Amino acid sequence: MKHTFIAATLTIAALSGSALAQENISAVGSSSVSPLMEVFGETYQQIHPEVFIEVQGPGSSAGVRAAKDKSADLGMASRELASSEKETDLHSEIIARDGIAVVVNPSNSVDSLTAQQIHDIYAGDIKNWKEVGGEDKPIVAVTRDTASGTRGAFEEIMQLTKKINGQKVSAISQHAQVSNGNGHSKTMAAQNPFAISYISLGSVDSSVVPVTVDGTPASVENVKNGSYKVARPFQVLYKGTPNTRTQQFLDWMLSAEAQAIVADQGYISIN
Repeated sequence: MKHTFIAATLTIAALSGSALAQENISAVGSSSVSPLMEVFGETYQQIHPEVFIEVQGPGSSAGVRAAKDKSADLGMASRELASSEKETDLHSEIIARDGIAVVVNPSNSVDSLTAQQIHDIYAGDIKNWKEVGGEDKPIVAVTRDTASGTRGAFEEIMQLTKKINGQKVSAISQHAQVSNGNGHSKTMAAQNPFAISYISLGSVDSSVVPVTVDGTPASVENVKNGSYKVARPFQVLYKGTPNTRTQQFLDWMLSAEAQAIVADQGYISIN
C-alpha cells in the first residue's frame, strides 16, 4: 500500500508539473517581421497554451546571427540574405511577403515619384521638393539604421549601394535622418510636412501617404502581380534541424489558417 501511495503521488506531481510547464520558442530579428510574428504567437498560443512565443525585434542582421549561433530558435529577416551570410546548414522559410511603401506627409502635394527620383533623393542628388514638382522646401530624407532588413532591401531595390575598396557599402546620403524602427520611420514622415520615408506596406495608415513608384500604387495586389517592384520577403531562419515544438510552429505558419492572418494584417500571403 505504501509503495502504491508513493507511486500515485509521484504520478500526480508529474502530471501537475507538465500541465504548468510552458515551452518557449524564441524568435529574434527584423522589426518589420516582429508585429506579424507577435500576432502569429498570440494566435498559436490560443491553440497550444503550453507554448509561449517570445519575440524580439533588434533587426534582420541580428536575426541572421541569432539563427546561426542558435541563441534563438528562429531568426527573422525582412530581406534576402547576403552571400556572405549564407551557410549550408542555415535554412529559411518565407512566411509572407511585404511591399515597402515610400511615404510622405499628407500635406505634401507630391504623390508620385519615379524609382530614379527616389534613388536621387536618398543619394542626396535631389535636395528640394521643387525638383520633383513640389514646394520650394528642402527634402528631409528618413532612412533606417544599417542593421535594418527594410533598409537592406530598399538599398538593393533602389540600387543605393556602391563599392569602396572592393566592399559593398550604402550609397544613402549621410545627411539622411536615421530612424530606429518601422513605427519611428512612419512617425517622422507623419510629423514633418517635408519628410520622405520608407516603411512596411502593412504599416501604412492615414497618418502618411504612400507615393506611386513609376506610376504604380503600393498595394497588396500590385506586389502579388509583380507590377510594384519595391517588395521583399519575410523570412524565418534556423540552423540544422529544429526541435519538435519549433517545427510544429513552422508548419503552422505556412498553413492556410496562418496565411489568412498574413492577409488580415495587410501583408501578402504566400499561397
